[in-house]
Amino acid sequence: MSTSSAAAPGPQARPRLGLFDGLADVRPGVWLAGALVLAFLLLFLVLPVGRVFVTAFIEADGTPTLGHFSAFFSQGLMKEAFFNSLYVAVLSAIFAALIAVPLAYFTVRFDFRGAILIQTLGVLPLIMPPFVGAVAMQLIFGRSGSLNLLLDEWFGFTLPIMEGLNGVIFVEAIHYFPFILMNLTVALRNIDGAMEEAAMNLGCRGWRLFWRVIFPLGLPGFVAGASLVFVKVFDDLGTPLVLGQTNMLAPQAYLRITQVGLEDPMGYVISVIMIVFSIVAMALSARVLKGKDYATTQKGGGSIQRRALSPVGSFMAYAWIFIVLLIVLSPHIGVLLLSFAKVWSFSPLPDAYTLEHYATVFQDSSGMIKNTLLYCGLAAGLDVILGVTIAYLIFRTSLPARQWLDWIATASLAVPGIVLAIGFLRLYKGVTWPGTELLVTSTWIMIMLAYAVRRLPYALRSCIAALQQVHVSLEEAAESLGATKMRTIRRVLVPLMAGGILAGFVTSFITAAVELSATILLTSAESQAPMSYGIYLYMQSVAGRGPGAALGVLAIVVVAIGTYLSHVVVERTQSRFQPATQDKQP
Repeated sequence: MSTSSAAAPGPQARPRLGLFDGLADVRPGVWLAGALVLAFLLLFLVLPVGRVFVTAFIEADGTPTLGHFSAFFSQGLMKEAFFNSLYVAVLSAIFAALIAVPLAYFTVRFDFRGAILIQTLGVLPLIMPPFVGAVAMQLIFGRSGSLNLLLDEWFGFTLPIMEGLNGVIFVEAIHYFPFILMNLTVALRNIDGAMEEAAMNLGCRGWRLFWRVIFPLGLPGFVAGASLVFVKVFDDLGTPLVLGQTNMLAPQAYLRITQVGLEDPMGYVISVIMIVFSIVAMALSARVLKGKDYATTQKGGGSIQRRALSPVGSFMAYAWIFIVLLIVLSPHIGVLLLSFAKVWSFSPLPDAYTLEHYATVFQDSSGMIKNTLLYCGLAAGLDVILGVTIAYLIFRTSLPARQWLDWIATASLAVPGIVLAIGFLRLYKGVTWPGTELLVTSTWIMIMLAYAVRRLPYALRSCIAALQQVHVSLEEAAESLGATKMRTIRRVLVPLMAGGILAGFVTSFITAAVELSATILLTSAESQAPMSYGIYLYMQSVAGRGPGAALGVLAIVVVAIGTYLSHVVVERTQSRFQPATQDKQP
C-alpha cells in the first residue's frame, strides 16, 4: 500500500534563515519582541558569562594575560582538583553505563514481567538531587553504615564504597545513570528487527550479537546519555561539598569566590575550564557519531523482537535487576528513614522513630518552601514566555538572524550554575536598583533569574515542539476572519500550544526546585533561602540531618508530583493529535 504525500500536509519544515530575508515584512511588534528576548539573554547569560571569560584573561590593570592559567596549573591543589574532577566524571559515566546498559538491554530485548516497572523505577533517581541522597547513602554504605556493619558482623570485612572520591563517584553514578538508560532504551527500540535476524542467521548470537550488532546500532543513544552524565558530574557542586570532598573544580571555584573574594582570578579560571570541558564533551560525542550511518529502520520493518529467557537466564536477570534496583532506590529509602529517625548511628536501622523533624521543618523552614514555590514558579513562567516568543519568532516571522536566539538560549546548557552565579556577582557588583541603595545581587530576584536562565532550554524545546504541531493555516484562517495578530496568538495559537507550554513550565519548575550550585552563591540572607539551600544548611551538622532529610522528602514530593503532571500533560497532548492522524490513514 502506498500513500501520497499530497494527501495531507507534512510536518512543517524549519524555515531558511537568511540574515536579511524578508526584512521589509517584519512588523514593529516582532522587532520589539526580538529586542526584548535578546536583551534578556544578553543581560543575564551572555554578558555575565562573558565577564567571567574576560576576567580570567586580564590582569588587575586590564592588560591581557595567560598568567592566571599558568598559575592555576602550577598550583598542586588546583592540578589535583582538575584531575580529580576528570577522574570522578569519567568513572561516574563508566559506572552509570554498567548500570544502565544491562537494564536497557534486558527490558527491551527480553520478554519478562515487570519490564515497564523496572524502567520506571530506574528513572526515579532523577527526582532526587544527588546532594540530598549523599548523606543517606553514607548512613547505608559508609564506613559505619548499615551495609558495612552487617558485612563486618557476618563476614569480618568492610567495603570502602563511600571513602574519599569513591563516595562521590558512587552517588553521582547512581543519580545520573537514568540519562543513559532513557536515551539507550529509545535507541534500542528503534533498531530494525531485520538487522538482528540477519545477524542471527549468519551465526551471530549471545554476547557477540550484542557487542557486534545491537550495541553499535544503539551507540547514538548511549553516547548522548554518557556525555550528559559526564557534563553533569564534572560541574556538580552540591555532592562533593556535602561529602566533604573539596579537592574538585566546582568546590574550589566556590571556595575561592566565597573565601578569597570576587577579585581572585582562580575562581574565574576554574569557571572557564568547566565551561570549556562541557563544550568539549558535547563536541566529542558529536565527533564520535559524525560520518557514520546508524539508520536501521527499513520500510515495513519493525523493532527488535522480545525473546523469552531460559529459566536459568530468567533467574539470573531478575537477581541482578533486583540488586541493582535495591542500590538505585537506596538513597530514597535512606532519606525517608532518616526523616523519621530519632537516633541512627552505628546501627543498620534507626533505633527510634519520630515526627519531630517534620514539625521542625514546618515550624522553622516554611519560608523556604514558600520561597521555592515563588522563585521556581516565576522562573518557569518567565521561561515559557521566552520559549513561546522565541519559537514564534523562529517559525512565524522573518526576523533577521532569529535562529541566534535559539542558539544563545540553548547555550545555557553548557554553563554550570556556579559559573552563572559568579558571572552575576561580578557583572552586577555594586549595582543598585534604580531609586534605592539596595544592591541588585543581594535580592532574591537574581536567584529567580538564575533559575530561569539555567532552565530556559527545557521550556524552549517544549514550546518549539508544541508550535510545530500547530499548522500555520489555522492562524491564517483566524486572521482572514478579522482577528488581529495579537488576538490570533492569544485566542488560537497559545490554547493549541497549551499542552507543550504546561509541560515546559512543569519541567522548568521541578528542575529549578533542586538547583543548589547557583543558589548557594546568590542567597545573601536566610530569609531568601529556598528548599535546596535549606537542605544543604541542615546537612552540615549531625543534629540537622533529620530535619534536612524531612525537607528533602518534601522536595522529592514536589518534584515527583511535577514529574507526574508533566507526563500526564504530554500524553494528553499526544492523544489530542492522535485521532486526526488515524483518520488520515487509509
